[in-house]
Amino acid sequence: LQLVESGGALVQPGGSLRLSCAASGETLDSYGITWFRQAPGKEREGVSSISSGGGTINYADSVRGRFTISRDNTKNTVYLQMNDLKPEDTAVYSCGASMWATLTPELMNYWGQGTQVTVSS
Repeated sequence: LQLVESGGALVQPGGSLRLSCAASGETLDSYGITWFRQAPGKEREGVSSISSGGGTINYADSVRGRFTISRDNTKNTVYLQMNDLKPEDTAVYSCGASMWATLTPELMNYWGQGTQVTVSS
């Protein structure tokens, strides 16, 4: 399974972005997918996760109410809609695949390479 993230950009505070995590090599519908982020000098943080069927969704407290995770298994893609972005959301965002809907990075079996999100005026 290969994962490729896209959609990162420079955006002003209060703006929105939609990140995509596209899979190839296997179908994504057997995997839970988690979005992580890592800012310079900080530990990797689990942002949001979604189970293989989409029935279980988790969010970190820092993004709940602003970010929405979704998946389209027909397109082999998981999305992260990010609204009301703040400077503290600046980080490299990457997606991981596992058997679970979990925010724990140690449980990931596959990783993408990441996409940069910068929130700045």
